[in-house]
Amino acid sequence: MSDERHVVWQHYDVTRHHRAEQKKQKPCVIWLTGLSGSGKSTVSGHLDSYLHSQGYHSYVLDGDNVRHGLNKDLSFSDKDRIENIRRVGEASKLMADAGLILITAFISPFRHDRQMVRSLFEPGEFIEVHIDAPLEVCEQRDPKGLYKKARDGVIKDFTGITSPYEAPEAPEIVVDTSKLSVDAAVEKIVAYLEKGGYLKR
Repeated sequence: MSDERHVVWQHYDVTRHHRAEQKKQKPCVIWLTGLSGSGKSTVSGHLDSYLHSQGYHSYVLDGDNVRHGLNKDLSFSDKDRIENIRRVGEASKLMADAGLILITAFISPFRHDRQMVRSLFEPGEFIEVHIDAPLEVCEQRDPKGLYKKARDGVIKDFTGITSPYEAPEAPEIVVDTSKLSVDAAVEKIVAYLEKGGYLKR
């Protein structure tokens, strides 16, 4: 373990402001949270494609993808879920510092953890998006067969079945993918970004 008393943040001449101005955008993290099967990855992918097509600099951090590398050592216990989100939050902060519009797709079931990530950012830089599809809809979709495995006892600590999901109490955006198409969901998020001055072209 490193002794944090001897670790000093290194400052550089090129700041996040310079990087953001170069990209003509306001950096932020768009944090998509919701049950498995709610549509987080689908919406994040389409949003990323749209922003890229418009010349913006965006990137997606997806829950499954991160667990292939950065967080491959973590399980799905409550303790490791917390550490999973802590690491993602710190990575998100660095990517926003690089001037990017970061999109994340994580179940991130606990309010405390999402609030912890929000606290890493300046006001307005953390945009919580609740992908609010009902459990029964997510379970019917079950794109990866995970709900069936959870019901059969193959997967333990599965959010919505054997582990709780704490819905956001005051998210910046709510998207119900059981009622909205993917395109309509993306349009709703983009409208928020435009109104908030995140997109400057």
